[in-house]
Amino acid sequence: MKNIFNHMHAVEILNRIDRLAPSSQPQWGTMSVAQMLAHCSSFQDIAMGNSFPPRGWLGLFIGPFVKSVLTNDKPLARNMSTIPTIMIVDEREFEQEREILKQKIITFQSNGPEKCTTHPHPFFGRLTSEQWGKGIFKHLDHHLNQFGV
Repeated sequence: MKNIFNHMHAVEILNRIDRLAPSSQPQWGTMSVAQMLAHCSSFQDIAMGNSFPPRGWLGLFIGPFVKSVLTNDKPLARNMSTIPTIMIVDEREFEQEREILKQKIITFQSNGPEKCTTHPHPFFGRLTSEQWGKGIFKHLDHHLNQFGV
């Protein structure tokens, strides 16, 4: 299982982000490519401890039991629900969002597991740094696959 804390895995993600274009179209879902980049950037903020969305009641009950989805080899399901506070619905500027996300990935990866947040994920609850690292790679991979890169 790939982990964003592995330098080569982070480089793979960054290279795929560079292959996106403003005209990239989703293979599923409704977000534009710029909205997807902003969404992924907002998710990075949670993992970095810069944003603290509240826990939802559903996550409180079943999140801990399904968190293995973060670390198994199965791809994330298409059109799954998202954390409401990181659902991007306004228009965004592609180049700006791409650079913001890339910088956050670089910072997160270079800070290492020890700088990962200890604040609970809004759905899954408390995660180890390994679960965050694998989960972030899997989330980014999911959305990059959504846009064909």
